[in-house]
Amino acid sequence: MANFAKSNAPRFSVDVYQNAYLPEGAREVNAVVTVTSTGGGTTGGMPLPVTEPGRDAAAEGTDAAVVIMLDCSGSMDYPPTKMRNAREATAAAIDTLRDGVSFAVVAGTHKAKQAFPGGGALAVADATTRAQAKDALRGLTAGGGTAIGTWLRLADRLLSAADVTIRHGILLTDGRNEHEEPAALREALEACAGHFTCDARGVGTDWEVQEVTGIASALLGTADIVADPDGLAADFTRMMESAMGKEVADVALRLWTPQGSRIAFVKQVAPTVEELTGRRTEAGPRAGDYPTGSWGDESRDYHVCVEVPAAGIGQEMLAARVSLVLPAPDGGTAQTLGQGLVRAVWTDDLVATTSINPQVAHYTGQAELAQVIRTGLDLRKAGDEAGATAKLGRAVQLANASGNTDTAKLLSKVVDVVDAATGTVRLKTKVAEADEMTLETRSTKTVRVKR
Repeated sequence: MANFAKSNAPRFSVDVYQNAYLPEGAREVNAVVTVTSTGGGTTGGMPLPVTEPGRDAAAEGTDAAVVIMLDCSGSMDYPPTKMRNAREATAAAIDTLRDGVSFAVVAGTHKAKQAFPGGGALAVADATTRAQAKDALRGLTAGGGTAIGTWLRLADRLLSAADVTIRHGILLTDGRNEHEEPAALREALEACAGHFTCDARGVGTDWEVQEVTGIASALLGTADIVADPDGLAADFTRMMESAMGKEVADVALRLWTPQGSRIAFVKQVAPTVEELTGRRTEAGPRAGDYPTGSWGDESRDYHVCVEVPAAGIGQEMLAARVSLVLPAPDGGTAQTLGQGLVRAVWTDDLVATTSINPQVAHYTGQAELAQVIRTGLDLRKAGDEAGATAKLGRAVQLANASGNTDTAKLLSKVVDVVDAATGTVRLKTKVAEADEMTLETRSTKTVRVKR
C-alpha cells in the first residue's frame, strides 16, 4: 500500500480486501478496494469561514468554482412557496461559499439564463458579491418550460472558463424535462462528463427520478429528493459544505492487468452503488482509468472483478494492480496517490477456496439490493403485484441481513413486512408518491461493511 501527501492536500490510502484462494480451473477473482483520503478538506463538516467586508477574497482564494442551476419554470409557482423556498435555499448555499470561490447562478427554464453575475463571467465570493447575488435572486420569478440540457451546457461554459481545479454544479428541478428531446439531455451530459461534478435534487413529486439520478450518475455527484420545499435550505447548505470540502479533482482508479487477464467489472459500492465499467478510458498497455471525481476527507469502496487465465494447483499470480492516480493536465505522467494489489492463488484447500470474503459478500448483497428495489418498483408501476412482491420482499431480506436500516425504513412505507428474515411482505394498497420516489431515488445508497 502506498500513500500520497502534500501540503494542504489529502493523504490517500488504498486497501484491498479479498479471498485470493481459488480452486483449480477457477478464473474469477473478486476484491473490494477501499480508498480513503484524510487531512484535506472538511466534507460534511462545519461551514467554512468567510472574510470580513473589505478584505481581498481573491487573494485568499480557493481553487474551486460552483454554478447553481435553479429551476425557474412555471411549475415552480405551484404552490408559490416552492419558488420562495428555492430562492432561500440558493441564498443559503451562497452564504456557505468559501471566500475566493468563483460562482454563478443560472436560472433554468426552456432555455438557460445567467441570473448572476451575468456577462458569461463568474463572481468571486466575498461579502459584497454574496449580497449582490442574493439581491439578484429576489428578482427571479417562475415562468416557461424545462430543458435541463441547456442549463448544464451553460454551467459547463461558465465553469470551463474558470482557472480552477475543482468545478462543481448544483442543480434543482421540480418537473420533468419536457421541452427538449431525451437525446438532447444525454448529449449534454456526455459533453459535460469529466468537466465538472454535479449534485442533482428533485423538489416535490412531479419530477422524473431517472432523469435526476441520471444527471448525478453521469456527472459523479449525488441525487436526492426534497419532498417538502421547506427542507431545501438545509439540503443546499449540506451540499455546498460538501463541495467546499473537496480538495483534489479528476482522480481516477487505474487498473492494470497482466497478459491474459481482463477486468470483468468495476463498481463503486459505498457510499452508493455506481457502475463504472463502461466509463473506462485506456491508460497505456493493459491499463485503464475509471473516473472517481473529486475528493475531500472521505472513504469509498469499489468492487473489482478480474477474469484470469485458468491455472493449476500451487500456482499464483498478480491478478491486477490497483492505483489511484491524478492525471497530468498536459498529458504527462500521472501522479500515483495510492496503490494496492489483487492476487490469485490456486489451491486444493477446500476451506480456503470456499471462504467468501466478508467485504465482497456484503457489497454483492448491497448491489443486489439496489437492483431489486428498482425492479420491484417498476413491476409495481406496471401492475405486476406478484413480481413486485417477490422483488421487494427480497429487498427487505437483503436490507435486514446487511443492517441497512435506512433502506429498511423506506421499504416499510411501500410494503407491510411480515417476516424480514425470509423476505415475506405484502404490498401496501396505498403508498404516498413521495415515499415511493424517496425509495427509488435512494435505492443505491449503501451501508458500509463492518471491518
